[in-house]
Amino acid sequence: MIGALETEVLSSLRDLEEAPAREVRKALERNGTRVAYTTVATILGRLYEKGLVRRRRETCRGGERYVYRPVEVDQKYLLNLLKGVVAMFGPAGVVHLNEEIAKLNPSEERELRRRLGLD
Repeated sequence: MIGALETEVLSSLRDLEEAPAREVRKALERNGTRVAYTTVATILGRLYEKGLVRRRRETCRGGERYVYRPVEVDQKYLLNLLKGVVAMFGPAGVVHLNEEIAKLNPSEERELRRRLGLD
C-alpha cells in the first residue's frame, strides 16, 4: 500500500508522464500541495523501490539527476489490491472504496476502469 502523499506524487507524475523530482514538486505545488524538494525526491525513491515508477539518469547543469516515469500497474496487482481491501476491511472497506471512487473525475474513473479491464 502507498500513503496519501505518495499517491499525490504518483498522480502528479502520471499527469507529467515523465519528470525529475523538481518538476513533480512544482506540479504538486500547482495543485495546492506544498512540500520540500527533498521530500519529493525521497518519495520518488520509495516509489521506485516499490516498483511503481521507473527512473533513468540524465545529465543536467549540476551533474546528474533521475528522471521518473510511472509504471503501468498490472491488472493482476490491482485486483489483488482490491481483494486485500475486502479481506482486511470487509464491507466498511468496500463502502469507503466506493466513496473514494465516486470522488474521481471522469478521466480518472475511465483510467481506473481501463486498468481493471472493465472497459
